Amino acid sequence: DSTIGRSTVLMPYGGARQASETQVSVQKIPVAGFTNTASIMAFGFNPDLALWSPYHSAAYAVVEACTKVAAAGADWSRMRFSYQEYFERMTCDPHTWGKPLTALLGALKMQAALGLPSIGGKDSMSGTFEHIHVPPTLVAFGITTVDVRDVISTPLKKAGNKLYLLKHTPKADYMPDTDQLKKNWGWLREQIKAGKVVSAWSLSYGGIAEALVKMAMGNALGVKVDLPEDELFSLGYGSVVLESVCPLEGATLLGEVTASGICINGQSIALEKLEEAYEGRYFKLYPPRVKPAFEQPAPAVESVKFDPANLVYPGEPVQSPIVCMPVFPGTNCDYDTAKAFRKAGAEVRPFIFRNLSGQEVLESIEELSRRIEESHILAFCGGFSSGDEPDGSGKFIASVICNARVSAAIESLQKRGGLILGICNGFQALIKSGLLPYGKAGSVTPDSPTLFRNDINRHISLIARTSVASTNSPWLSGMKLGDTHSIAFSHGEGKFVVGEKEARELFSRGQVAFRYLDNPNGSYYDIEGILSPDGHILGKMGHSERYEEGLYKNISGECRQPIFENAVHYFRKDR
Repeated sequence: DSTIGRSTVLMPYGGARQASETQVSVQKIPVAGFTNTASIMAFGFNPDLALWSPYHSAAYAVVEACTKVAAAGADWSRMRFSYQEYFERMTCDPHTWGKPLTALLGALKMQAALGLPSIGGKDSMSGTFEHIHVPPTLVAFGITTVDVRDVISTPLKKAGNKLYLLKHTPKADYMPDTDQLKKNWGWLREQIKAGKVVSAWSLSYGGIAEALVKMAMGNALGVKVDLPEDELFSLGYGSVVLESVCPLEGATLLGEVTASGICINGQSIALEKLEEAYEGRYFKLYPPRVKPAFEQPAPAVESVKFDPANLVYPGEPVQSPIVCMPVFPGTNCDYDTAKAFRKAGAEVRPFIFRNLSGQEVLESIEELSRRIEESHILAFCGGFSSGDEPDGSGKFIASVICNARVSAAIESLQKRGGLILGICNGFQALIKSGLLPYGKAGSVTPDSPTLFRNDINRHISLIARTSVASTNSPWLSGMKLGDTHSIAFSHGEGKFVVGEKEARELFSRGQVAFRYLDNPNGSYYDIEGILSPDGHILGKMGHSERYEEGLYKNISGECRQPIFENAVHYFRKDR
């Protein structure tokens, strides 16, 4: 799950097409308030080098991690290291003992030359099974902090920008030239902070060729470069391919970014063919998409009519509406949801629902009911309640909602103009309890909509685009029909299933809140989120609570969806 924790600065794959790999993990520090400080971590290891020389391999593992961090915009000089080692079974042969020793010496050589300490390490582990042995393996993990405003990503940004190579030349003994590296990394950081370098790739297995293709994939751009063929696939650890918005002194010009196609030394090849070669083997086993089980456009309906009184809170203005947020066994989005509501100006009151005994369940039901009666908003968070068992997700929460005492408290909340939200697992519970789409617990019928496992039959974690399909809700106040958002999704059972008759009614009453523009799970009619008839209950699969400023920097589109702010403004009556 690449977005849990409301901290992810760079998604694993970036660009408009989410196809350019990310070389570093950048996560905001988890604090209660707002921060621009993030951790940035990268690893380095090449098994081919390890077979040739454990000493060189370990040295270049450190260099690779440092270069990746520098290429993303961070200060390499503040990095700290940890190692994971795997080696063959130790025997009476002294060579088996010499390999771990030489690897550790290679890593130590680099740490001393670069002035970078270790802060810990994993125990060395046996990389053997019967007669199978792994190459001498020392994986270097380097970590430091970074200001998220300095972070750049790998996808190429714009046709016409220049491409450069910041080259590292090893010494005669094939060891890294640390003096040159330190100079290069410092220069690179200056160019990034000045806004001159907008994307970068630290060379790895496939050399410059790999860098150019993977940088191009994210935004379906092209490149036109000229360079000696023997340099195209050379390893080049420590070197970086850069995209710059202006001429640079201190790096070697390779060529430029183009609108499409990969052209190297006058020979062209379509990016699509390269992608097919790159992705084909893996995607045959684990396709990211399959042919949808259901493909139908939204039914044509007349213009939606609704009661504008539903958009006005009937009580006295409330500056800080109280949010009742029950946390069930398996809930894992409560911190993210609480932070989103608090930033919007609400007072969040989490409540742990206890189920270790029958008595605790009864006590929790009473406590939850009391808390709902004291609140203005009831929020059901995402997660995997009770491990999504039995037989599907959200049923434990749904059974609590349908308890007579709890459902009575919910009805009371509805009568006084309160709001209800369910995201992901919370949406599943609202659907399976009947609160959506009917607005009343216990009203599920055999023809009711439901949420089923994704078409690819496994969990997905990605960013998908949605559009606003209704404004018939306080949650959607201020939005416009057709507004688009790039939202985090993480679920195994997010496919919205509904019959044609029921779908037509949902659309005609303005109860379809959001629709997918690039449907990731096979939902019928591209439905991502729906409303209750009065618009006061919103359920959606997308994790709107996981975004804040500085996150998803390698994703295009508007990532902020202000449903939490809208709910607070509804109670403040200041719009």
